[in-house]
Amino acid sequence: MIDLLASRPATSSVCPSEAARVVNAEQWRPLMEQARMAARRLVAAGRAEITQSGRVVDPSTAKGPIRVRRSATFDG
Repeated sequence: MIDLLASRPATSSVCPSEAARVVNAEQWRPLMEQARMAARRLVAAGRAEITQSGRVVDPSTAKGPIRVRRSATFDG
């Protein structure tokens, strides 16, 4: 996920499914919870934000589709 965020403009976001597909393009769906967990770890470390409909949400309560974007302190 860090590599995906670092490879994009600072204003871009990624879907956890993109990270899962990098790991296994054919069997990415079973990896979705691991990708979401990785996103939550980045949030806890202050390196990312999780958004829904463009608004920052609490990763522990977010349900449904999410996006991950760089935080102000992202260091790639």
